[in-house]
Amino acid sequence: MKHCGIDLHSNNAVVAVIDDQDRVLYCKRLTNDLRLIMAALEPHRDELQGVVVEATFNWYWLVDGLIASGLALHLANTAAIKHYEGLKYAGDERDAVFLAHICRLGLLPEGYIYPPAERALRDLVRKRLQLVQQRTLHILSIESLLARQINLRMNGEHVQRLDDGAIRAFGLPPHVERALMANMVVLRTLRSEIVALETILHHETRLRPEFVMLKTAPGIGNVLAATIMLETGTIARVASVGQFGLN
Repeated sequence: MKHCGIDLHSNNAVVAVIDDQDRVLYCKRLTNDLRLIMAALEPHRDELQGVVVEATFNWYWLVDGLIASGLALHLANTAAIKHYEGLKYAGDERDAVFLAHICRLGLLPEGYIYPPAERALRDLVRKRLQLVQQRTLHILSIESLLARQINLRMNGEHVQRLDDGAIRAFGLPPHVERALMANMVVLRTLRSEIVALETILHHETRLRPEFVMLKTAPGIGNVLAATIMLETGTIARVASVGQFGLN
């Protein structure tokens, strides 16, 4: 029986195949091309018990492609693998072999492979969070500018209500005023996009039983309910209540 480990990078992947005695049968760095990787695995396909791919930032195309080809795919939880770093070798080639090795031993900490059909909506939740974080940065920048220039303390809610007339009324130096205006233009755009994403999320999730159930908990509104539901995926993947926070 054979196992495969793939150490995935931004533009290449190291593919390693080992047998049940940990002998390396194949190990090569390939360009990130699904056809090349599939061709490398083809001679071993019938005996492959599993293929392990690291949960890097760019794993979707590779994992989805290998699953579609019928291979038994495992997504490695790289954060949890730190528990085994005493066993880990240095170098990309050894990393790929190591992934195959711990899969063979049954020690692989696995990540959840979110179904592609639902993944885009889950990623929309994450995009909203990114925009909210950027909105906060611009609010803080404006608050800091006003405190520095005219000793004015203004909270985030008031900042977001500023219009061009209110900004001109501060009497700031021209270049400072222009800097504040730049923040406001971006802030207004972010606010508009956040509302647009929230509208889509609510429309897509509001009728789901999980969403309705989450909304019954005090303090959980539309956005938080959608976020919890979509980040969790199917709750059946969690063995117990205690396991929920670990997944």
